[in-house]
Order: sequence, then C-alpha cells, then structure tokens
Amino acid sequence: MDLRLDTLSVPAALPRAGTLPMLRRPAPVSAPPTEIAEADPEMAAQLVYGKPPTLLPYTRQDAYDRRRTVREIPSVVLENDVLTATFLPGLGGRLWSLVHRPSGRELLHRNPILQPANLALRDAWLAGGVEWNLGTTGHWPLTCEPLHAVRMTAQDGTPVLRMYEYERQRRLTLCVDAWLPAGSPVLYVRVRIRNAAEGETPVYWWSNIAVPEAPDVRVLGPADAAYHFGYEGLLRRVGFPELDGVDRSYTTRVPGSADYFLDIPEGRRPWIAALDGEGRGLVQTSTARLRGRKLFHWGTGTGGHRWQEWLSGPGSRYLEIQAGLARTQLEHLPMPGRTTWTWTEAYGLLEADAERVHGPWEQARTAAAEALERLVTAERLEQASRTVMSVPEERLATGSGWLALEIAAGSEVADASLPAGEPGDEQRPWLELLSTGALPASEPPAVAVTGPRWRELLEGHAEDWHALYHLGLVRLADGEPEAARSAWLRSLDLRRTPWALRALAQMDGDPEPMVEAQRLLPASRDLAVEALTLLLDTGRPAEALSLVDGLDEPLRALGRVRLLEARAAIGTGDLDRARAILDAGLEVDDLKEGEVSLDTIWTAVHPGRPVPREYDFRMRTA
Repeated sequence: MDLRLDTLSVPAALPRAGTLPMLRRPAPVSAPPTEIAEADPEMAAQLVYGKPPTLLPYTRQDAYDRRRTVREIPSVVLENDVLTATFLPGLGGRLWSLVHRPSGRELLHRNPILQPANLALRDAWLAGGVEWNLGTTGHWPLTCEPLHAVRMTAQDGTPVLRMYEYERQRRLTLCVDAWLPAGSPVLYVRVRIRNAAEGETPVYWWSNIAVPEAPDVRVLGPADAAYHFGYEGLLRRVGFPELDGVDRSYTTRVPGSADYFLDIPEGRRPWIAALDGEGRGLVQTSTARLRGRKLFHWGTGTGGHRWQEWLSGPGSRYLEIQAGLARTQLEHLPMPGRTTWTWTEAYGLLEADAERVHGPWEQARTAAAEALERLVTAERLEQASRTVMSVPEERLATGSGWLALEIAAGSEVADASLPAGEPGDEQRPWLELLSTGALPASEPPAVAVTGPRWRELLEGHAEDWHALYHLGLVRLADGEPEAARSAWLRSLDLRRTPWALRALAQMDGDPEPMVEAQRLLPASRDLAVEALTLLLDTGRPAEALSLVDGLDEPLRALGRVRLLEARAAIGTGDLDRARAILDAGLEVDDLKEGEVSLDTIWTAVHPGRPVPREYDFRMRTA
C-alpha cells in the first residue's frame, strides 16, 4: 500500500480565471426539456427546481489556447498490488488514471493531452478520467481549480487521500476520501457534502467517468429502460438498450450524441460498466444514495468525431458512464439545512463471461451483476463506507483561500473541521473589510463574494463605488435585480467604471453601456467579446463591425472575435468579408459544446456546399 506525490508529464494548455463575474448562467448545451414523457411527480418537480439565474460569484475560465507544451502536473498516487490510481488535485481532484497492475490495463480514458474546451459552467473543461461534479447542472465550477489535499490513515493502516474544497455558489463543503486497502481489487471513494447553512439548498452531483470507446465495448447496467435525451428538447422514457431497431448499449452503432439515464428499479443495486469483447472493463458501483446512472456518447457523425479530436487528439475515442444523486442529470435535489450527505463508490476491473456479456440483454446484465458480486459485494461496500480515518497528517496540495475566509468571517457555512490554511491574495480585500469595515479601492475590483455575511458588511456603504459595485453583485445573487441595479447606478454616480457599466448591460441586455465599458478598457478580450455578442443579439451588426474595426490587432486576431466579425458581416450582407474569414482558416479556441456557429456561417456564405470537417461540430445528425 502506498500514497505518494508524483508528477504527470503531458502536453497541456492550462486555463486561467478571468476577472469579470458571471452575471448570467451560460445557455445549456441543448434546449431544456420542452416535453417530458412518463416523469413521476418527484422527477417533474426536480427538473424545474433549483436552477440559478447566475453563476455568481465565479468568473469565466477562458484564458487558454490550443498551443500545448509539455507540463509537469502535480499528482497524488494511491497504489496497492492490484491497482494504481493517479489523482490531479490541481484540476478539480480528478481521478486521471486507474491501472490494473497484473494486466497493465488502463481502465479509464487517460487523455494523452490536457486541452481545455468550453464544456463546463465556467468554460474550461478537460476530457478524461473521473470528474467530480457538485453544485448545479453542468460540469462544476471547480473542474479546473485546485482542491486541498491531505494524507490520512484508515484504522487498518491504509493510507487515505482526502481532497476537499468550498463550493461558493451553493455554499457547500465537499470532501472526497480515496483509499486502496491491501489486496483490494477496487478503489474506494467516499464523498461527503455538507450544507452547514440553516436553509435548504439545491444540490447536484454526478461522477463523470470516461472510458475507451470501441465497436466491441458494451455498456451494461441494472435496468431495462432509460430516460433518453437527444439534444432536441425531449426527455422520454424508452426501452433500453433496443431503440428504433438499434442496440444503444454499443455506442459506435449510433450516429448522434445522446444521454441515456438508466431507470434503475427501486431497491436494485446501482452500478454501471463498460466491457470489451472479452467481457472485461471498468465497473463503477456505489452505496444506495448515488442512485442515478447514465451513458453518454458523442455518436459516429462527423461532429461527434470532431469533438473527440478537439478534446483528446486523433485516435483517442471515449464514452462516459456516470453516476449521480438524481435519476437524470437535468435535476436538482433539495438538501435540507444543517445536513451532511455521504456515499461510497468503488471502481475496478470487472471480468465476466464474454459470450454472456454480448448475448441477450437480460443475460448480459445478469452476467455483469454476478461478476460484480465476486469483485465487491454490496455488504463489503457498506462496510468500507464506515471506515474510520485519522486526523489529517500531512498537507499534499493547497486549494483556494475561500474556505479560510469564510472561517475568518464566522460564516455559518464554514466547516472548521477541514484544514483550510490561510486566505490568499484574492481574499485579502475581504479580510480588510472584516477588520476595518472598509473595502479597499481596487481596479479591477476585488474578486466577487456572495452570501449574507458579506451583504451585511457591504450594506450602508453609500459613498464607496467599489463597495456599491459588489453590493450589486451580492443582491443579484440573492435574486434581487432591481436592488442590484440601484447599487450599480449609485456606484456609477460616484465613478464611471467599466465594471458597473458592464453589469448593467448584462442584466438589461442593453449594448450601450457595454460598448462604453469596452471603450474604457479597450484591451479587454472579455469586454470586446461581450460587446460584440450583445450588439449582434440586439440586431446591430453594422455597429459590431465598426467596433471590430477599432480593435487592436491582437484582439482582432482572436478566433472568437473573428467568428463574431463573420456573423456581423453576414448580418450586413457583406458575404465576401465573412467568406474571406472562413477561407483564411478560423479556429475558435473556446468553441462551446453544442455551438453551431461555424457550420451556420459556412452554410450562409457557401450555400449548397457541404460543411468541411474542420468546421463541423454538430452533435445532432439531422
């Protein structure tokens, strides 16, 4: 048994956080369900519950490109004589690799590159391994952020990796414990979510597990039906795996991208596996609280292949098997105040009879379920979930200073049982507000905070533009847009800043203050993109082109700005200008999952011609 620090040497382009808080929630990848077939009252209620209007206090993470260089990424390795597990605390605590040592087989999709792409709530997301997702629907805000990590010891002497952090939007603390007992054929992962506040909060969790995809890989689970969501706004209950004459448990037989949320009967053991032609592959199981299971695949269309290459490079295809608190990934659960939820997951190599695995569905899933019982029984998993840990013994990685700040502020959400370290530079202005009652002036403004303690401290600062700007943010996060507007207008009375102007523009959908904000900060990529987008969304393409023409060359050369320029050119009827942009080659580093702008522009300027592969990211095949 071993727990050690190591490094992962990999070609990488790592993201950085921006400075502008996210005043709107990003548009979903696909339309939310406009029709829901056979949803019971619980599911129907949870599909509409808990969707936040903003992502405050977070900023975007879009400061990346596609020019990768070999980086040494800090990692933590857990190992016994059966498995080697590699975690990346600096990138959301992701389980990056799980190797079965006797066979040398990698059980996960171990991405050969670290390439961010715009698939997460804050933009930057990485494909591969096992991603932990807490908060609200979508890839969580901390997926590319560092977590705290410490060494602990289980009661039998097994080393334990504990990773934890404070999730600032839902105001929850997350703790993930991972360990590999001697001889264990499975990696144990125990998750703890704590809502220390008095009131209820909406909660979302999915463990997203990427595994290699191949024609002989079959995804199995303990269900005969699934809720199918195929990016056309319809969530419907269907038989699984047979649908429209195709066995959907073999993902390379399906053209379009799709989600299948397995409808696991009440009381049946939850698990999901992806097994190859020999009946071998990764299995994930858990204690009962983690009830949902999902299959996601990109599909075999050009767009699906293009996305795979965009995320992992050529020849590195994967699918995802996932596990969540709810039955679908479109739901939030109500978590009462002063409550802790825990569950334990297990990951390992499943080996079942290949003929049965690739036979009729009932036979296949029964064979896998029997093999799972041989690997780790439900009783053994329950016993592991009660493993007692020591106190933290050694710090292995450092996360953010936000938990330390909340502890310093005496906030009710703070979990003082977790070693929080010291607040850092981002938290320093707020420490000064705590100690002196005044928020120091700062340009750009301090990193945003939310919550009742900070609102209490900011209220009453009627002559401080900086405090009033942040008061508006806190009020907006509390669902009070008119009160937020009042604070920002007063802030502008005291000082005309691009940040308050941008906040008003974002909230009202008015391009005028946004254009003024961009003129005040002409070198800001984010303000240029937001101003251009808002001008186009409000039907003012000529003004958008004028703004583009006034940008400095480094901004004009950005792929996102060139894409917006092409849209504006089409909007004014200048197809030659848009055509020239495409013909020169257009690569948009932060292309959003589900975005169809490139193929739409191509079709507008080259009617009747097929969309080239490099511009085809369509997730639907029709």
